[in-house]
Amino acid sequence: MENNSTEIRPFRIEIPEADLDDLRYRLDRTRFTGELPGVGSDYGVSLEYVQKLVDYWKDGYDWRAWEAKLNSYPQFSTEIDGQHIHFLHVRSPEPDATPLILTHGWPTTPAEYLDVIGPLSDPRAHGGNPADAFHLVIPSLPGFGFSGPTTERGWNRYRTAKAWAELMRRLGYDSYGAHGNDGGSLVSPEIGRFDPEHVTGVHVTQIFSFPNGTPGELDGLSEEDTGRVKFLQWFYENQGAYDKLQSQAPQNLAHALADSPVGQLAWSCQLFGDAVSRDYILTNVMTYWLTNTAASSARFYYEDAHAEAPTEPTTVPTGLANFAFDFQSIRPFAERDHHNIVSWHTYDTGSHFAAHDAPDLLVDDIRGFFRSL
Repeated sequence: MENNSTEIRPFRIEIPEADLDDLRYRLDRTRFTGELPGVGSDYGVSLEYVQKLVDYWKDGYDWRAWEAKLNSYPQFSTEIDGQHIHFLHVRSPEPDATPLILTHGWPTTPAEYLDVIGPLSDPRAHGGNPADAFHLVIPSLPGFGFSGPTTERGWNRYRTAKAWAELMRRLGYDSYGAHGNDGGSLVSPEIGRFDPEHVTGVHVTQIFSFPNGTPGELDGLSEEDTGRVKFLQWFYENQGAYDKLQSQAPQNLAHALADSPVGQLAWSCQLFGDAVSRDYILTNVMTYWLTNTAASSARFYYEDAHAEAPTEPTTVPTGLANFAFDFQSIRPFAERDHHNIVSWHTYDTGSHFAAHDAPDLLVDDIRGFFRSL
């Protein structure tokens, strides 16, 4: 009989009605912040934007419908390295499908990938080639949503990558691929670094490789790449507050987020913006709220910032699908950190959440990358 510590258990999302009643009570009694007149988003997420979302949250959004949608996919939980891990496991009807683990980031959840599950797992039913089918494993990051709060230090990208390799081994997948977005684009290359004997390829939507201060490293950059470096500098000087705070003192803000659903909404919306639907935003925000994982999800940034990073480049075949309204990866720096980039595609549409707002493009890129391997 399997040891309880490695047991894989069926999982179903069943939020008590009392928790939804408590949420409604809090939303009805929200004390909104003040704001200077006519400033728009100059100071951050605007009051008008938040109030409109809260109105929809109260009168239009249906958690039970999204709970049922999530529960329509097989979900499981297991314990890895002392941590509860929740994941979707959608096996393809094609027996020779390629196993693929997909990793979300912050402020999202596995709900990020709902629009691509069907086309990736069952291309035959979606006008695609059945040879491009994938068995999908979509976990909640440790400390995020239904993986529950982390209970000890050290859950950074590297420890998560080791846990994902163990998860795929536990599911019986001897050979598999990895895809990631946002934090998942940090974790997925590390799966390849840690488990190169079993990882066939790593596909990401960002490669977070930056100038490191080496003299002359900016010399010879193309005009486009120079522009990307300038944008990076602007972003971190003007919109990188969430990264700075969560990397340095995540608990400071977590006290407020754990007590205020509207606070959780506004904090998440600094990245969501107008690129995605209201239901997409609220389903992700609800997951953080209902599981009280504001603090533990923010700690991922702290742990990552304080981790000892490997110095050697990754060598597993790597592919990038970079979308228009997103962090723009810079190839010379990417090739410094990842020595086997075999696919590099940029698109003139889509956002940081391409699985939601450009799912067809993302699916085609993932299929093409793994087909080429």
